[in-house]
Amino acid sequence: MRHGKKFNHLGRTASHRKAMLSNMASSLILHKRINTTVAKAKALRKYVEPLITRAKSDTTHSRRMAFSYLQDKESVTELFGPIAEKVSARQGGYTRIIKTGARLGDNAEMCMVELVDFNELLLQESGTAKSKTRRSRRGGGKKQETVKEETTAKTESNVEEATVIEETPAEEAKTDEVTDAKAAEDAPAEEPKADDSSEDSEEKKKGE
Repeated sequence: MRHGKKFNHLGRTASHRKAMLSNMASSLILHKRINTTVAKAKALRKYVEPLITRAKSDTTHSRRMAFSYLQDKESVTELFGPIAEKVSARQGGYTRIIKTGARLGDNAEMCMVELVDFNELLLQESGTAKSKTRRSRRGGGKKQETVKEETTAKTESNVEEATVIEETPAEEAKTDEVTDAKAAEDAPAEEPKADDSSEDSEEKKKGE
């Protein structure tokens, strides 16, 4: 009887299923991502994530337990080496399942299983998105935009008024100079005054 055995048997016997999951786990640890069906990926996630958690404590017992599941020395050294270093700050959820569509032939749902901390592109995108995100109240963004627009309009108007005030005295001085020059040109030239002493001397000569 199979009372309480609700996990996915994957159409295989127990020995076949354990060998398959062991090989898939060692391949995932060595290559950091593999392509498989969604059903196998979900079963693999339950199989490999406890091993990654065990790799955080690098002891002889934990290495022997990991080897009993993986049966591969290279994958064990990789698990307790770079993978344990990258995963040290993460509390769980070490793998990611990305669906890739249906398989030709039997139309099985395919996916890609990968280790989260080894996809550098997604890590960079998430870092930039987190640095830019900001929560605000409903409608607060619109209010802030309107306030910013009003402040910018006020500053621009103040700058324009200041420039007009600075330019007006210079323009008035220029206009005063031009009007003075025109008045000087239009004024008639003054005739030289004759000396009164020369006129008196001529009159005296005539009287004599």
